[in-house]
Formats: sequence, structure tokens, C-alpha cells
Amino acid sequence: TAPRPFPWEPAQQAAGAGWAAPPLAAMFADGTAAGTDVESLWRSARSARCEAKSCQTGKISTVETAAQSHTCRDAGVQTDQSSDAVQDFQQEVQVDYTSLLAFLQRVEDAVIKELNKNWKSHAFDGYEVSWTDQNETVLCLHTLSYPEAQDQNLQVTGISWNATGSVVACSYGRLDDGDWSAEKSYVCTWNLDRRGLKPQRPDLVVDVPSSVMCLAFHPSRPSLIAGGLFSGELVVWDTGRTEDPVVWRTGMTDDTHTDPVYQVNWLPDGKHRSHSRLLSVSTDGKILVWREERDGRLALAEGFAIVAQQIPRSAQLKKLAWGEAAVGVTSLSFSHFDPHLFVVGVEGGYSLKCSAAAETLALPRTGSSVPLRAPAELTFSPHGGPVYSVSCSPFHNLFLSCGTDGQVHVHSLLQAQPLVSLQVSQKYLFCVRWSPVRPLVFAAASGEGNHNNRFCSTGDVHLFDFEKSSQKPALSIKQAAGERPVYCLEFNAKQTQLLAAGDAAGTVRVWQLSSAFTEQGPRELNRLEQLANETTD
Repeated sequence: TAPRPFPWEPAQQAAGAGWAAPPLAAMFADGTAAGTDVESLWRSARSARCEAKSCQTGKISTVETAAQSHTCRDAGVQTDQSSDAVQDFQQEVQVDYTSLLAFLQRVEDAVIKELNKNWKSHAFDGYEVSWTDQNETVLCLHTLSYPEAQDQNLQVTGISWNATGSVVACSYGRLDDGDWSAEKSYVCTWNLDRRGLKPQRPDLVVDVPSSVMCLAFHPSRPSLIAGGLFSGELVVWDTGRTEDPVVWRTGMTDDTHTDPVYQVNWLPDGKHRSHSRLLSVSTDGKILVWREERDGRLALAEGFAIVAQQIPRSAQLKKLAWGEAAVGVTSLSFSHFDPHLFVVGVEGGYSLKCSAAAETLALPRTGSSVPLRAPAELTFSPHGGPVYSVSCSPFHNLFLSCGTDGQVHVHSLLQAQPLVSLQVSQKYLFCVRWSPVRPLVFAAASGEGNHNNRFCSTGDVHLFDFEKSSQKPALSIKQAAGERPVYCLEFNAKQTQLLAAGDAAGTVRVWQLSSAFTEQGPRELNRLEQLANETTD
């Protein structure tokens, strides 16, 4: 094979012809060549693929692993167990069955006797294990207020929880002396489950031209709330409507109360399940039931009147020193066992058992658009002054009453005399409520704290637990300092550890109750039954 010709070799010489080497001067000579630029293709390609530029080789795959085997096993001892150790272990677990049988035969009668005693014991009847953390203290979770109402020296006159138990509402007005009707007042709501709760900035503020004396949330529609005014009117607001929250109102008609409305209650409508009726109580002696109209009016559906001459006289009670006029009604509570049965408290100091099924017409006839009936069936033993609050038990045919004599009476609906009379305070008691979850627990709101010291007077919330004592409160909580009574309180039926109380300082405090006040004990219902039967014979 012919050698490869150099570039300077003529083609014909490379083909095999003889040739002579060129002179050295022709082979090597000085010269300057133009510069050239060679682009690196591998760098641009790797850069586009986000690869490292410090190496021209391909990416090396690596794997990190703690072990190369697929299975692992832990062992405390890596050596085989000796036969001596196995023999020693077997010797340790040997049982003398003959002696064991003799022992069981000796103690059999005693064990069977004790098991039969335990089988017949009722020590743990009704006991339920609680897996939740026990809360042993009562704490103030929230202190709520509306500064503009406090600047007007308005008081909290009513409190209510909505159907979900997450929203608390209060009404502002005046329960002491003053020109109440000329003052502007408010209804305020706070959602306690909302993040960023601002205690002095309510979620909703409704301006009302007259003092609001009471209020009540709808039992199943969380946004509806009804209020009774000093003017005698009833108003229903929808808290979901911020522009114009008024949904229904009575207006000022011949059917409207002529005195302030001190309590409102929602009632189911027997004819229309989707509708509700509204009951109102006033010191004009009337108990009125209102129905909703499409034009935004509340129209009178039926009503009752408490008239002195139609109140039953009990042989065990002194003759009532009332005239023939209407008797002012201050409070009302329905029985949880009979939808037609309710109890009212009146200014004369008495509590009355009433029936919504009464047919006797009230006297004298009034100018009402519907005939009013006389519902009173039984008069209970009186307090030493006006009755301000009554509350029926959710667990039995019992009710509580309190008033200006500072006493709480525990009554059976079957007899006139009280089962228990408790002197809670030397000043007024304004509100009393049964617990919705503890049959033997109730709360009372007072205008003073330590009745043994007249100069240390505060508004208190008293919590009674008859399982611990039937004579004194299990706990008294100081709500308001100075001469500032607590006017209203309400248990939360959904979030049962919460209790709200409103006072004359314009403040609503939400208390978290300890588990001792919220968890029903064994045989507690039996204890309540015993209390109810103690003096009814």
C-alpha cells in the first residue's frame, strides 16, 4: 500500500513517480493565520438539560442504602440457647396442680359468696365512664360589652343562646328608675366560635327606639331573635339581614300590651309546622300568643289574662288581698312534660299553675280582637315580695321561683307548699334557671354577694348542687363589683359547659363550668325523685 502523501506532495509524485525533497526554506516559513472561533456544542447541550458543566461524561447514577438485604431481624441473643437454660426455664414454670386444686376447694365458698354480693349490689348503677379531661374549676371565658350602651348607663336586661349554641345575644335597657321609654337601646350578638372575637365589638348591633326588656332566639332557626320592648311591642329580627333586620312586629294596636313586655317565648304552631308562634308576658296581666303574617305583622292569635277574682284560693293559704284588677305577670315557664301546662310568677308574690287549654273567659271583657281566657288553676305559697323568675325542671314536675325576698322556692306542681325554701340573699334575686343536663343543679342571679356585710355588695351567680347540699350554694361566682346586680342568666343547652350572665354594668360574662356541674352522677334522677316525694304525702 502506497504511503499517505503529505499535503505538499504533488499528486503525481504521490502516485509513485520519483521525487526529491523540497528545500527547507520552502517547508518552513513564518506566517500569520486569521483567528478562528470553535463553539462548544457539548456545553450548550448540557446547559439546556440543566446538567453540570464541570464534566464531559454522562451523569453517573448513584443509590444510597443502609443495607443491601431485603429483610431484617432483631435479636437480643445471637447465639443458640443452651439446653441447660431451657431446662432451668421449664423447671421455673412447673405447677403443683394438686396443691392448687386443694387451695381452690378451700376458698370456693367464700369467693362465690362475695361474687353473689357484688352481683346484687347497685353501687355502680348509672355509672358511665367519662373519657374527656376533667375540668375542676369555673373560668370566665369571655367578658362581652358594647361601649356605646355602657356610655348611656344601659343595663343587660336579657340573654339568649341561638339554636347552635355558638352565638349569644343580649338586650340593653333599663330596669331601674328613669325615663326608660325615651332612651334608645340595642340588641347585640357575638359568635363565640368565630376567630378573632372582639369582646367590645359585637358582630351585630341593632338600634331599637325603645328599651328592650327581654329577648329569645328561635329554637331551630339560628338567625331569628325576638324581643319585647318597654313600649309593649314585640319585634322579630333576622341577624342575617344587616341592612334591615326587622322581619315582624306587632306595632301599636288595640291588641298590643299596655305595659312593658318582660318575657318572650317561641311556641310551635300546631297548624303549620314550618311556622312558629310567639308568646309574650307583661305586667298588664296579659299573656298573648302571636302569629306571623306575610305583610310583616304579628297578629294576635289567642291570649290569656290573669285577673285577681279568677285566681283559685287555696285553703292552706291566706286570703289574697287583691282587688278585681288584672295581676301583673313578670315571668313564665312551660312544663317539659305537658305542652299545655305552664307556671307564671306575678307581682303579688305568688306563682300560679296555668293551663293553655282553659276555656273560661277572663273578666272583665277587654277590647281585644280575640277573647282572652283565664288560665290559672292553682296558687302556690307566696314569696315575701314580687316573683321575678320561674323555671320548670327538664327532668321532673318541679319548678323554681325567686323574687325580691332573696329566697328560692323549689315547688312540686302537685302541691301549694314548697318542698324547699332557700334564703340565698338579703337582697333581690332576679333570675333562676335549672341546668339542662344536671337534674340537681340550678343557678340563681342576685344583687349582692356577702349578705353578712352590707358594705361588700356585689352581683353574684350562685350555683346550687343538691347532691352536695340542699341549703347553701356549691359555688358563688362574683360577676360585678359594687351595687351592680346580675339581672339575667342562661345555660347553653348545646355547649352545656357554658353559662352566660348579664349585669347592671352592661357586661355579659360567659362562664365555663367545671365537670362537677355538667356530668350527671349515678342515681341522680332517683335523688331528684326522692326530693319530689319527701313532702307530697
